[in-house]
Amino acid sequence: MPKLRGEAFWRETLRSAHYVVAPMVDQSELAWRLLSRRHGAQLCYTPMLHAQVFLRDANYRRENLYGEACPEDRPLIVQFCANDPEVFVQAALLAQDYCDAIDLNLGCPQMIAKRGHYGAFLQEEWDLLQRMILLANEKLSVPITCKIRVFPDIDKTVKYAQMLEKAGCQLLTVHGRTKEQKGPLAGVASWEHIQAVRKAVNIPVFANGNIQCLSDVEECIRKTGVHGVMSAEGNLHNPALFEGRNPLVWEMAEEYLEIVQKYPCPLSYVRAHLFKLWHHTLQVYQQLREELAKVKTLEGIVDVNRELKLRCQEEIANQKEGEKPKEGLPFFHWICQPYIRPGPKERCRENGDSGTEKGVRGKRALEEEEDGNSELLSKNKQKKKLRNPNKSFDPSLKPKYAKCDQCGNPKGTKCVFNMCRGCCKKRAFKEVADCPGHGLLFKTKYEKSLSWQHSQKGIQTPEISQRGDAEVGETAVLKEAGDS
Repeated sequence: MPKLRGEAFWRETLRSAHYVVAPMVDQSELAWRLLSRRHGAQLCYTPMLHAQVFLRDANYRRENLYGEACPEDRPLIVQFCANDPEVFVQAALLAQDYCDAIDLNLGCPQMIAKRGHYGAFLQEEWDLLQRMILLANEKLSVPITCKIRVFPDIDKTVKYAQMLEKAGCQLLTVHGRTKEQKGPLAGVASWEHIQAVRKAVNIPVFANGNIQCLSDVEECIRKTGVHGVMSAEGNLHNPALFEGRNPLVWEMAEEYLEIVQKYPCPLSYVRAHLFKLWHHTLQVYQQLREELAKVKTLEGIVDVNRELKLRCQEEIANQKEGEKPKEGLPFFHWICQPYIRPGPKERCRENGDSGTEKGVRGKRALEEEEDGNSELLSKNKQKKKLRNPNKSFDPSLKPKYAKCDQCGNPKGTKCVFNMCRGCCKKRAFKEVADCPGHGLLFKTKYEKSLSWQHSQKGIQTPEISQRGDAEVGETAVLKEAGDS
């Protein structure tokens, strides 16, 4: 069967999905995807997977994709971060039988993506991206899709999207923020950028950003003309967002915990989900917040969830008629509802910073530019400065690490193969070689093993010789006796 492309892929394989759950690291695992699908989500992405790790680690593949088969978890798109065409395609080949498409992450703006050289930090390397998508489009049996962030300039964003389409991308998700817009500097996503991309390309487009409730989804589709809308934060705080409901938090939490019993996942994922669901309530019951942070078993998390439910039910029973939600919330804290991130600190505004526009100079920028002024350092860096007054946080003074010839991670400074330790270990084992720089002594240990084996043979040889001499002597004695 030929591979479906563009509109046909969206219509037939993705079943014309309008409501999409975003790829979220450690948060869009199977249990959460199933909960979201029960409450209106029509398409889900896996968490972002690291292509290099997925390729080399069977346990990583099993934990993130090869687990228990679940027919309800379709359609499904697997997302990878990568910066090498061959590695990306080889990882995708291992995943393609378990999903409906492979997505290349070009939108992650976090510092780990900068260090690993992937996500939004590849958006200026168009030649590399073309090679990655062209090769994937040629080799894979499922379509290749991309998730991007925008450039400040709309025209450049449009050209970027057209380049990806020409290379073979069959569906494009556009997050309407730049890579600098994150955390307290996130600001409002630009639907104008998304609309311009939608008009400029001939493949399906999903919008991402500013989605807190179902009315936002409908407005985004109407204003931008996109095929579907993706939600991340909104979905985490209210998994029934696509149903247009705001259920009681404990209903969603209990349902999620039941699914986790059937499809287990790391406890850290479960705890993180409950922190999101109970976000507003945990501001009220701080002691239970601490208990949720410390609990070490799933049963313990269930107990904390039950206690939160009882506290809220007691509060509801004692509620006065006509009482309104506090802290400016649209609903009472025990109801699933959006969480609006706080903006930049007032100090940044005093310096002439708007938080999201050209004048942005967030905390990190201030730290990097004004290293000498300890007031502009984070508390953690100020503590380090107290312990070591000579310590500098100037990024220009940090050593530049050379990259591993194999995977692009920092290589060992004394590695004989010019590789990181993981790649060096594989090569040294395969070639039975030593790398003193990484403390890998496969050749030395092998030679010692051979030497020991030879010494064992040398010990055994005299015994055999003596036994043979005795047998010869005994035969001679018997012969003499016979002759007499």
